[in-house]
Amino acid sequence: MAVYTEVSDDELSAFVDRFSIGALLSFKGIAEGVENSNYMIQTEQGPFILTLYEKRVNVDDLPFFLNLLEHLSDKGITCPVPLKDSEGQALGILAGRPAAIFTFLAGMWPRKIKPVHCAELGKALAQMHVAGQDFAMKRSNDLGVGDWRGLLNQCLEHADDVTPGLGDILLAELDHLEPRWPVDLPKGIIHADAFPDNVFFRDESCSGLIDFYFACHDIFAYDLAICMNAWCFEKDGDFNVTKARMLLSNYRKVRDFSTEEVNALPLIARGAAMRFLLTRLYDWVNTPKDAMVKPKDPMEYFKILKFHQSVRFSSEYGLQ
Repeated sequence: MAVYTEVSDDELSAFVDRFSIGALLSFKGIAEGVENSNYMIQTEQGPFILTLYEKRVNVDDLPFFLNLLEHLSDKGITCPVPLKDSEGQALGILAGRPAAIFTFLAGMWPRKIKPVHCAELGKALAQMHVAGQDFAMKRSNDLGVGDWRGLLNQCLEHADDVTPGLGDILLAELDHLEPRWPVDLPKGIIHADAFPDNVFFRDESCSGLIDFYFACHDIFAYDLAICMNAWCFEKDGDFNVTKARMLLSNYRKVRDFSTEEVNALPLIARGAAMRFLLTRLYDWVNTPKDAMVKPKDPMEYFKILKFHQSVRFSSEYGLQ
């Protein structure tokens, strides 16, 4: 469930009237997603997406996100674009929440990931990285390596309830990652959350990227590692080197890697697994059992982390 704030017909009609998109005809809550409340709205000019930003989103970050989408769209990246009202403002208040209306992006995310999907993702991610290089605004990664220990400390007491010894294993992993984390690799705007449900396809061709609310300025290779973890492991936890090869090789057709990026990939992949393991662990131990949103199993990323710990060379990811 991803509708946390209910909106009345009259409130929404008045909000839509501020934009030049015709009268509101219908609206329906969108179940997917976990951060914000999302509605599909139909007006006289077609479908649009309405987003109400919930408490987990920092309101001060919203200008960065909205301006980034405009910038990327102007550079040819297919993504939702925020509409502006009669006063030139993209952001308003609806039902007590900051809210915005976006263009509708056609397509569906892939329920069964194939190597061709990974190839398309690699190309799309590289194009986004290139397009964002001259974006003037900056936002640091608020879930970067410097934040992981604090996150673990907030759920360390209950980590062993998930699996015995998990707390000590994660503390040791942080002791390994923190002093070794690279600081001088190529950086720019990254998506930081390009999971399958945030990448749309039509006929196995990527039709666009959505949900940029973790976007920030960080290491490009870290963004790739997040995608590799999310797209290139099967449901049983096995690594699919064919999918990884397609992801990485098609990325480098648009933006090639430096030698330093290649060499650092195993460590960065461990860090990317650690980041999502920790946020899942936090949600797992802190989400009430009767909550509308069911937390995701952190042990999925524990298996991914263990795989990367065994990797010695980037060639094991299919890099040639």
